[in-house]
Amino acid sequence: MPSMAPGGAKNSNQSNNQLNGKVSNDDRRAEFFARKHRIVQQRKSLPIASVEKRLVEEVKSNNILIIVGETGSGKTTQLPQFLFNAGLCHDGKVIGITQPRRVAAVSVAKRVAEECGVQLGQRVGYSIRFDDTISRSTRIKYMTDGLLLREALLDPYLSRYSVIIVDEAHERTVHTDVLLGLLKTVQKVRSGPINECSKIDRMKANNGLLMEKENDAQRASILKQYRGIKLSPLKLIIMSASLDARVFSEYFGGARAVHVQGRQFPVDILYTHHPETDYLDATLITLFQIHLEEGPGDILVFLTGQEEIESVERLVQEKLRQLPEDNQKVKVLSIFSSLPSEKQMQVFMPAPTGFRKVILATNIAETSVTIPGIKYVIDPGFVKARTYCAHTGMESLIIVPTSKAQALQRSGRAGREVPGKCFRLYPESEFEKLSDSTIPEIRRCNLSNVILQLKALGVDDIIGFDFMEKPSSEAVLKSLELLVLLGALTEEYKLSDPVGHQMARLPLEPIYSKALILASQFNCLEEMLITVAMLSVESVFYNPREKLEEARTAAKCFSSLEGDHPTLIAVYRAFDEFLEKSNLGNSREKTEKNLRKWQIRGNIEQMGLHIVSCGDDMLQFRRCLAAAFFLNAALKQPDGTYRVLSSGQVVQIHPSSVFFRTKPDCIIFDEFVRTTHNYVRNLSSLLSTIPCKSRSRSRIHGLNLKDDRLLFVWRGLVELHSCTGLRWTAILIHPLGYCCKERACESFIDF
Repeated sequence: MPSMAPGGAKNSNQSNNQLNGKVSNDDRRAEFFARKHRIVQQRKSLPIASVEKRLVEEVKSNNILIIVGETGSGKTTQLPQFLFNAGLCHDGKVIGITQPRRVAAVSVAKRVAEECGVQLGQRVGYSIRFDDTISRSTRIKYMTDGLLLREALLDPYLSRYSVIIVDEAHERTVHTDVLLGLLKTVQKVRSGPINECSKIDRMKANNGLLMEKENDAQRASILKQYRGIKLSPLKLIIMSASLDARVFSEYFGGARAVHVQGRQFPVDILYTHHPETDYLDATLITLFQIHLEEGPGDILVFLTGQEEIESVERLVQEKLRQLPEDNQKVKVLSIFSSLPSEKQMQVFMPAPTGFRKVILATNIAETSVTIPGIKYVIDPGFVKARTYCAHTGMESLIIVPTSKAQALQRSGRAGREVPGKCFRLYPESEFEKLSDSTIPEIRRCNLSNVILQLKALGVDDIIGFDFMEKPSSEAVLKSLELLVLLGALTEEYKLSDPVGHQMARLPLEPIYSKALILASQFNCLEEMLITVAMLSVESVFYNPREKLEEARTAAKCFSSLEGDHPTLIAVYRAFDEFLEKSNLGNSREKTEKNLRKWQIRGNIEQMGLHIVSCGDDMLQFRRCLAAAFFLNAALKQPDGTYRVLSSGQVVQIHPSSVFFRTKPDCIIFDEFVRTTHNYVRNLSSLLSTIPCKSRSRSRIHGLNLKDDRLLFVWRGLVELHSCTGLRWTAILIHPLGYCCKERACESFIDF
C-alpha cells in the first residue's frame, strides 16, 4: 500500500448565527455579504485570474484558440466572465460553453450566476435536453455539446454566438467530435461573406433538403437573412485540463495553443510498490489508513459503477462499527448517474461538525464538478467503459484501465480548496503504460444517431466528413443499414421525406423517434411519449441495498404482465393520479409545464402529429412497439435463453425485468448490453391470441419451420404464428429483421 506523507490541512466549518431557532434579516444580510466577499476572494485566488488580460488578448487576436489549464485553475467558470466583461457579447450575441455532461452544465451555470450576482436565467443560464433556464437577456450559456448540435439544424451558421467554448474536449465524446468538425466548417464560413451558395448550403442541397418546407421555415429565414452579409467571425476556444494540444492544433490548421500554469493547490501523488490483485480490498484498506492516520479532510473514492459503490459502502459501514466511537465520525455518500438528483446533491453539502465525508463516485465526478472539502482522492485506476460491436449490434460495459488524462483529472479533484493527496492503487511503472487519452467514443458506439444528424445537417459523405478520428467503415455501414430499415434514409442513403426529416428533429435515438412517429398511426402516441421519455433517463426505480426487498415490493405494485414498457406507463399514471388525489396543484402544474417543455413533445406537436391515448388497450400499444422495435425481437429457446432474430445472438433477460422469471415465448427489447452475460433490458411480450379454425403448413417457400409455426408476409411485414389447440399466437416482425430469405417472399396466406 502507498506510504503516507505527513501533514494535513484543517477544514473550518462555517457557523450560522441563530436566535431562538430563527435567522433574523440582519443575519441573512450579513451572511449574504460574507458569502459574496468569500466568492470575490476565491475568484482572485484562482490561477487564471493573473492571466485574465493575456487570455482576452489571445482570444481577440485568434479566431481559434486552444487552452490547456490545469484542474482547479478556474478556466470553466472564469473565462466566459472575462470575455463578457471584455465586450465579446456585442449586438446581443451569446458566449456558449459546451459540457459533455448535463450535471456539469447545470452545476457550473449555477455557480457562475452566483459569482455574477444574478438570478439563474438572466445573464447566465443553461440549456440541456428537456430543461433550460435561458431568456432573451442570457449572454453566458452553458449547454451540452449534443444540444448545440441540434441548434445547428435550425441555425447552420450558429449566428447567435460570438464565442463558442468546447470544454473538457479531452473526453472526446461522439457529440464533441462531430461538433468540432461542424464548428471547423462554420468558423471558416463566418470568416468571410456568406456567399449565395456557401459550403453549408451546398451540403444541404446535395442532401435534397427542401428549404421552402414549412418545417424548415426558420432555417430558410436565417439563411436568407445573412446571405451576402459578412457575419462577425466566430471565436472558437477548445479547452481542457489534459488534452494533447498538438493534436487539436494540427486539426485546426496550426491553431495557437496557450497553457494556464499552476494548480490552485499542490497535490502529492502516491503509488503502490506492487500491483494490487484486488483493487476493491486495496481501496478499503487505503480509505481507513487515511481516516485513521491523516489529518482532517474529505475523501473522494473513484469506483466503476453502482454495484461496486454499494458494496464498498456496506463494507465501510461494517468496518466503522468495529472502530472506537471517536473514530466512527464518518459520513458515507455516493454519486452515480442513476442516483436520484436529491441524493446526488448531498455530496455538495458540508459534513457535520467533527465528521469526515467519504464520497464514493463513478467517473461522473472526474470533470467540471467541484465537490467542496475534498483533500484526499483514491484512484484504483479503473473505469467502466461502454463499447459497441458493429457486427453483432451489441453494447458492452467492461471494466478497463483509465487513461493518463483521466488519472490527471482524478488527482486534480484533491487540490481544489487545500493542498491534497492522490493515492493511485497501482505502481508508477503501470501509470507510464496507460494510454495518453481515452479512446474516442466515436470508435466505440452506435453511430446511427450521429449519421442521422449529419444527414440532417447536409453532410452527404459520412466517410469523408472531417472527423478528428475516423470511425470504422463497418460501424458506418451498419448504422446506414439500420437507418434504411427504419425508413429514415432512402435506398440511395438520402434523408427520406417526411419520416427522415421528422426523426432528425427529435432529440432521441432513431429507434425511439420512429416509435413516436408510428404511434400516431396506432393511436397510442401519449403512451409512447411517456415510454420514450422514461427510457431516455436513468431507471425510475431506485433500489438502495439497505431496502432492497422494500424496493422490489413497491415495484411489483406497478408490474404489468405485458412487459416493462406497460409497467413504465403504469408508474407514470400512478404518479399522475397521486398528484390529483393529493390536490398538489402547483406540483401538477409544474409537472405539466416540464412535460410541455420537453423538446420531444414540442417537436411532435410541430410535426402535426396528434397526441391521443389508447387508454387501457395495451395490445394496440404493443403492436406499435413491435412495428418500431422489429430488429429487437427475440424468441425463447428450449434452455430458457433467447435468440435475437436479427443477429442470432443468444441473450438472457436482465434481472430488472418483470419477465425475469416468467419468460414469455417471444419478446421485443429496448437495450442489448453485455456485462457478465448478454442481457436484454426493457422488454414487452409480443404474444396475443386470435381464433383460428385450422392448422397450417410447416413449410413455406423453402423455409424450414417447426410443425407448429408458419411464416407469411403481408404488406411488407412478417407475422410468425404458433398454434396451440384451436388458438393462434401472432408476433409482428419486420421481414428484414429475421432472415434474408424473407426478402423474396411475397405471397399472402389467408387462414
